Amino acid sequence: MDNKILKFSLNGELKEVIVSPSDMLVDVLRDKLNLTGTKKGCGKGECGACTVIMNGEAVNSCLVPAMKAMDAEVETIEGIGSPERLHPLQETFMDLGAIQCGFCTPGMIMSSKALLDKNPNPGKKEVREAISGNICRCTGYVKIEEAVLAASGKYKTKR
Repeated sequence: MDNKILKFSLNGELKEVIVSPSDMLVDVLRDKLNLTGTKKGCGKGECGACTVIMNGEAVNSCLVPAMKAMDAEVETIEGIGSPERLHPLQETFMDLGAIQCGFCTPGMIMSSKALLDKNPNPGKKEVREAISGNICRCTGYVKIEEAVLAASGKYKTKR
């Protein structure tokens, strides 16, 4: 199998990386670009730990062949905030205790961000639907839902 050059926008920056046709996006992000915030959980698209936003949609990066990201816009948890200026979702997850072990948190936040990017004022039903592909083994989902709803109030001004 011949390696290929993958060109795509990652967190607003153009990237070029050599990939194998069998590489999955999660592996390229973690192993080739050292963005370890995207977690590799089940590898089957069932847990949501690897969720990133690709062309505006939340996707399980463990199910996306890397070459499908050609010319795409990909956002990871590393691209949405900084230690000095957290994204409203990061802020509310921390403030409201929606984080326990933290393993699922990047995926939860990215799924929630994809929702808020489209609907900055969702109801509980929309939040539950948006995070339905993300499994958290530590919390009930109540604090996570509360954090997303609280972030929606700040979201319009702090994208």
